[in-house]
Amino acid sequence: MSESPRSTGKPAHQNVTFDSNGTPAHGYLALPPAGSGPGVIVIQEWWGLTDHIADVTDRLAAEGFVALAPDLYGGNVAHDSEEAFRMMRELPVERGVELLSGAVDHLLALPEVTSDTVGTVGFCMGGGFVLYLAAKDPRVSAAVPFYGVIQGEVPDFSGLRAQILGHYGERDETVPVPTLDGLARTIREQSGIEPDFRMYPADHAFFNDGRPEVYDADSAQKAWTATTNFLHSTIK
Repeated sequence: MSESPRSTGKPAHQNVTFDSNGTPAHGYLALPPAGSGPGVIVIQEWWGLTDHIADVTDRLAAEGFVALAPDLYGGNVAHDSEEAFRMMRELPVERGVELLSGAVDHLLALPEVTSDTVGTVGFCMGGGFVLYLAAKDPRVSAAVPFYGVIQGEVPDFSGLRAQILGHYGERDETVPVPTLDGLARTIREQSGIEPDFRMYPADHAFFNDGRPEVYDADSAQKAWTATTNFLHSTIK
């Protein structure tokens, strides 16, 4: 996770403000061409709410979803990996999940959202938060972690209601492949849900087309097609 983000030097993307557990929060909201659709939460990498995350949010909207990317860093975007690591560590998991649950509140209250549950898609740090949020919030019906980094303790999945589709790179040293077997077993034993973890011949952050040193177009396209199909079939 050492390379710089796509939007180095740019502020976080924000176009909406909402209440999150009594405090103001911000994010980037994109509506589908039809004006309404199922809700999806997009969760940022450790860099912040960058061009890449806003682009993913727009792409999900183009696929028919009402997509909201909450800004977990309050307007800040990391300029290098050292700063990104510091910002990630300064965001306690509990606080991140609290902010994300507030985003779920906001999304489901929008008249444009046609679903009673939401999907979640997250990358790197955000992929870990996908699992933390799904484990705690039963309103999440579809969870899609891309090379998700779990910080600290593995969440308690006994309250999990979401189906899980995960995308991981075989050459990703940040999320070693052997650890996924244990994670899948924990999810299965605690919730009865069988996660679908898919492997790609790629590195960490293979979906991020703003980082040509790791981007893998074929793997990214396969993961994207699987993700949109999964979200359409699972979010109700």
